[in-house]
Order: sequence, then structure tokens, then C-alpha cells
Amino acid sequence: MLKRFPFADPLFLLAVVLPTAIAVLYFALFAADIYISEARFVVRSPDKQTSSALGFVLGASGLSTSGDKSYTVVEYVRSRDALRDANRDNAVLKAYSRDDLSMFDRFGGLFNGKTFEHFYAYFSAKVGIDFDAGTQVTRLSVSAFSPHDAQMINQRLLGHAEQLVNRLNERAQKDTIQLAQAEVDRAKDRARNAAVALAEFRNSRRILDPEKEATVRLQMVSKLQDELIGARTELAQMQQYTPENPQIPTLKTRIAALGAEIADQTGQIAGAPNSLSGDAVRYQALQLDAEVAAKQLAAALASVQDAEAEARRKQAYVERIAEPNLPDYPLEPHRWKGILATFILGLIAWGVLRTLIAGIREHHD
Repeated sequence: MLKRFPFADPLFLLAVVLPTAIAVLYFALFAADIYISEARFVVRSPDKQTSSALGFVLGASGLSTSGDKSYTVVEYVRSRDALRDANRDNAVLKAYSRDDLSMFDRFGGLFNGKTFEHFYAYFSAKVGIDFDAGTQVTRLSVSAFSPHDAQMINQRLLGHAEQLVNRLNERAQKDTIQLAQAEVDRAKDRARNAAVALAEFRNSRRILDPEKEATVRLQMVSKLQDELIGARTELAQMQQYTPENPQIPTLKTRIAALGAEIADQTGQIAGAPNSLSGDAVRYQALQLDAEVAAKQLAAALASVQDAEAEARRKQAYVERIAEPNLPDYPLEPHRWKGILATFILGLIAWGVLRTLIAGIREHHD
């Protein structure tokens, strides 16, 4: 009669009763309470637009979400660097290796090594971070064995994530402005060299502007030519009406002097080796170089301002929607669910094994 009751079946005891008893013992005596601290945030940037509802709300302030930086934050939180940054004072390690924790739960217990790689694998199971591409919201959750430890670790991870975004902003801004500033420095050198060359030319030729100097000399030649024409006219009249006039030799000397002066001034303007026409060509080339260099410098200075504005537009910001909370009660483990699941799985295993054994027996019979 006892075989009709499953409690008398050794297979039932092995497959159902024993695992359920072990689960009851573990959840009652060994399993530590697990507290979960959760934070929610978005990474937003002024220069990007989004079609999500949350992005529309954020866009009202001139800022929109930045999914690229959000993925960067996700990968950082999952990295070894995040663990190193958060555990600089070993506070995270102490939170997971307390002596009052069971050997099944604490780091360095029954199933854990004690190296950094072992701790990283252990810590990765305690941290969850998910980025919702639809709402652009990132959820960061941390599990620990006390509410304060869970909140503390979450705050540290979130703080270091913000520092990472700030470093990326600073590096991008620095690189962008450095490139623009380097172009400004080159433009300044070109403008300075062009100005020095122009000044040296003026000093060597003792001419401020060959074109203006040529204009002045042309006006002088024009006046001399007028005087020459007047003198020749006067000489012709004297020779015709008063050929014995004693002023005729003086007038001839004056005409010769005016002709020589006109020839000299004309040669200085054009034709002679160091004439103003040659200087004007050289001066125009130097002046053109100076003007081009000045325009390049102005464009480079404007590019620096544009680079600074562009860097500001590309800056990303971590905006906290929900701060890391201090849990009121442990959310895990689900003790009754764990015990019930163990019991149900044991029943299923017992039924399968009993069916297999019965089939084997019938096959042998």
C-alpha cells in the first residue's frame, strides 16, 4: 500500500523532495536579500533632432537627445574601466565581499575566484544598463546586498559616465579648435611675412606707393611740358620780331634745361632700369600678397569662432531623469517563487524519469 504514495518512492524523494528541501534551506538560511537601485537618464546634444516624444519635450529647450553618446555610455558602464573608476577606494569590493554574506552570494566565496577578472565577471552580473532607442532613455540598475551600497555604486557609475561624456566633449572641442587655431597661426605668419616684404620694399626704394609717386611725377612732367611749350613759343616770337634780343640765349638755355628735366622725369617713370613702372609691378605683387594674406587671416579668425560654436553645438550632456534611488525593501530573491519553481521542476523530472523507467522495464519484460 505504501508504494501508492509518491512519498514512499525513492525516485520521488530524490527528484522532488530533496531538491525542494535544499531550495527551502538555501532561501531560508543562505540567500541574502538583494536591493536594486535604479537611475534613468538621457544623453542630449544641441545639434541633433529626434522624433520621439521625450526628444520633442527636450527640444523645447534647444537640446535634443544624442544616441551616439548614449551607446558610448552603455559600453563604458559595461567595461572594466567603469569598475576600476568606481572601485578606486575598494568600496565596491567591500560591498560585495562582506563577511556576513553567505559563501554562495559574496565575492570570493564558494564559486568565485579573487582576481580582478573574477570580480569583473561577478560585478557584471550585478549591473544592468539598457538604452531604449525609441525614447532615448537609458536605464541603469545596480544590485547589492544593502540599499546604501546599491545606491552608492549606482551614483558612482552614473557620475563617472557623466565625466566620460565631459571628457569626450572636451577632447572634441580641443581638437576642433586646435585645428582652426593652427590655421590662424599659419595665416598670421603669411600676413606678417607679406607685410615685412612690403615694408622692406618701401624702405629700399624710399617710395611709399609707386603708383601715387608716378602720378605726382606725371603731373610734374605735364607742368614742365607746358612751360617748355610756352618757352618755345616765346623764343619763336623773339627770333621772328626781335632777333637781336639779348634774352634769346637765356631762353634757349631754359628750353634745353626743361627738355632735359622732362626726359629725366619721364625716364624715372618708365624706361629706365629703376623706373617707377617696374617698381609698380613689384609693389602690386607685394600688395596683392599682403591683401590675400590679410583675407586669409580674417577667414581663419572667423573659422576659429565657427569651430568654437560648432564644438558647443556638438557637446553632449547627461541629463538625469531619475536619480539613483535608495531601495526600501529587497526585490530579490523571490524565495517562494524559487521554492515553487524547484518543486515543479522536480515533479516534471520525476514524471519523466518514472515514465522512462517504466518503459525500460516493459521493454525487458
